[in-house]
Amino acid sequence: MVYKDYGKTGKKVSAIGFGGMRFVKDGDSYDYDKCAEVVRTANRLGVNYFDTAPFYNEDQSELIFGHALKEMPGEYYISSKSGDKDGSELRKRLETSLTRLGVEKINFYHIWCILDIEDYKSRMVKGGAYEAALKAKEEGLIEHIVFSTHCNGDEIETIVNNGGFEGMTIGYNILNAQFRGKGLRAAYEKGLGVATMNPLGGGIIPEKADFFDFLRGEKDKTVVDAALRFNCSHKEISTVLAGMGTIEQVIQNTEIGRVISPFDENKLKEINDRMSSSMDKLCTGCRYCEYCPQEIPVSKHMLSYNYSILGNSEATMNEFKWHWGIDPKEAEKCIECGICESKCTQHLPIIGRLKDIAAWTEQK
Repeated sequence: MVYKDYGKTGKKVSAIGFGGMRFVKDGDSYDYDKCAEVVRTANRLGVNYFDTAPFYNEDQSELIFGHALKEMPGEYYISSKSGDKDGSELRKRLETSLTRLGVEKINFYHIWCILDIEDYKSRMVKGGAYEAALKAKEEGLIEHIVFSTHCNGDEIETIVNNGGFEGMTIGYNILNAQFRGKGLRAAYEKGLGVATMNPLGGGIIPEKADFFDFLRGEKDKTVVDAALRFNCSHKEISTVLAGMGTIEQVIQNTEIGRVISPFDENKLKEINDRMSSSMDKLCTGCRYCEYCPQEIPVSKHMLSYNYSILGNSEATMNEFKWHWGIDPKEAEKCIECGICESKCTQHLPIIGRLKDIAAWTEQK
């Protein structure tokens, strides 16, 4: 396994990290022994960065990891999170996570799911989440305070430049690289470690393997290999979190982390050209459409709609729930004023897409 610096923390983390929200049920419940063996197998194969959170896998993920950590074969770092804004609530969440995981400290503790700058500011106020995390770090319960976000590049740059964090986790893949790259570079230049989640686009890349086959290089067996390699080959990225629920997935994914061969310039140009030619239909996340008088987060709706363009409307709804944390029913508030469409540089049919999302919501 290749190991990379996690920013300026002095820690070396595995190029492939373990995303702990894809454990597989055995019938109606999780078999802790089987799930723990998946975690331990990853550790035997060189993975040392393990990411979990409250609520993952029906709130079972931290408990599964706690079971696995009792007999881990090698060294490891554990990452967990709190999405609470109030400091006292974060403290409760942290203490619960420590108990569930059975550890004395959490190596990388996230101020979780910062959606925009206002949300960020709400975590940084006196008595807020960041202050509580800082106190817990002084007590030795947290080793490094980091954050996870779905902000755009400019917003990430602002957060990074404020200097409160040692690392971040962002959703980054070939689908959104064009508008998250700025934030990625800003974090790297400031010495932050970077973990990337959703390297497979929430599953849309393997689900639409034929569409994304152009990602594969000569040595890539599958588009999954290519997509993981795309992230791993970035110098700015410390670890790529791959959701793994089976030992077979662990074996496949960890193989990518053994020897990381970067994409050559010709291949990157081919990928960029192909993605650019597809972007007449896919939203690029530029956010010029964010002028809605009804306060609909239009760009997030359009980014989620990308999945339906690629043939998976269910993935669109999952994106709202699990990635953005917003209610797609907001699409119903559209008054068809046309401001968003007039601002869209790609001239996307935003109003029609919002109607589609509203209709899908009604069907659920």
